[in-house]
Amino acid sequence: MSGEYQVAQANLAGTKVMVIDDSNTIRRSAEIFLKTAGCEVILAEDGFDALAKIADLHPQVIFVDIMMPRLDGYQTCSLIKRNAKFKSTPVIMLSSKDGLFDRARGRMAGSDQYLTKPFTQDTLINAVNTYINK
Repeated sequence: MSGEYQVAQANLAGTKVMVIDDSNTIRRSAEIFLKTAGCEVILAEDGFDALAKIADLHPQVIFVDIMMPRLDGYQTCSLIKRNAKFKSTPVIMLSSKDGLFDRARGRMAGSDQYLTKPFTQDTLINAVNTYINK
């Protein structure tokens, strides 16, 4: 099993992944997990911060927290997906809620996947692998 995991990690080397979350702890945890797998990690603390960085840095996968001040995850996802340049970029919602309503609202905003917090390194890596190694 660990051999498979190492292969998956090797395939992510240089993959640009953005993590948008207003919690410094969540951002740092995700950054450590993703960097261990070889990803290049871009951090943003809210939707406005993220939108500027997305235009400049072109992440290949984006994780976005739902509950954020000013511009929430649904609004951020919707804005990303409305931009022709980024509408095919996978957006994965992060939430501490695991309700059907939240998942449906995420889909309506254009999200590609929904992960519940607290996430593990495996769930993050598997999510990135889903979209990078197609």
